[in-house]
Amino acid sequence: MSRFFKPSSDKKLSASIKNILGFKPGNIALYKLAFLHRSVGVEIIRGLKVNNERLEFLGDAILDAIVADYLFKTFPTQDEGFLTEMRSKIVSRTQLNKLAQKLGLDHLIQLDGTNGLYRSYKGDAFEALIGAIYVDKGYTFTRKILLDRIIKHYFDLDELVNQELNFKSRVIEWAQKERKQLQFNVVNEVGTGYKKQYVVEVVVDDIPLAKSQHYSIKGAEQLASEKAWAHISSTHID
Repeated sequence: MSRFFKPSSDKKLSASIKNILGFKPGNIALYKLAFLHRSVGVEIIRGLKVNNERLEFLGDAILDAIVADYLFKTFPTQDEGFLTEMRSKIVSRTQLNKLAQKLGLDHLIQLDGTNGLYRSYKGDAFEALIGAIYVDKGYTFTRKILLDRIIKHYFDLDELVNQELNFKSRVIEWAQKERKQLQFNVVNEVGTGYKKQYVVEVVVDDIPLAKSQHYSIKGAEQLASEKAWAHISSTHID
């Protein structure tokens, strides 16, 4: 099992963050916490463990606000629906997982080693990192880092405009158009506690079309819908 960063590794972590994002952390303890997965939470008081979930919660809100503001100013003539969809494409769990890996954050995350169980741990750590930067440096600094060092370098807005992300909506629209009976069924639950995942199956006219699992029902529905849409697109179901 991985351990929490030791004091001797503070300089190494600080150097890694400077190399990735171009700045030196102030309160290094915040960044240690940002990369501490719940599977290896540190017990500070009997029965009370700390991990990156609180920073993840904060970072999620800060990320949403900054991206929303950026899109609002970048697309002054687009409506709320377009802006919402674009924000979802940038801050989706799949997108953040890929981004965290491109940045090299996966090498900094502390977890129990069974990576396969935690499909969203990379994106979660990225959000926690945003939360840490906000607490350490403030909103203006966080916004500058996020826009200048991340969004403008790793996201092609023109490509995102044409990218289909909400596969569940696409499947629902197709089913309504074709007058198909569509169901999203939770068929199983795997694991317990923080390792618990939901298995969702997409069923069309009583025929199972695709199945997937995730830590949330919504996430499992989206993953299963993506598989279902690939099948629908390739077979042209009438």
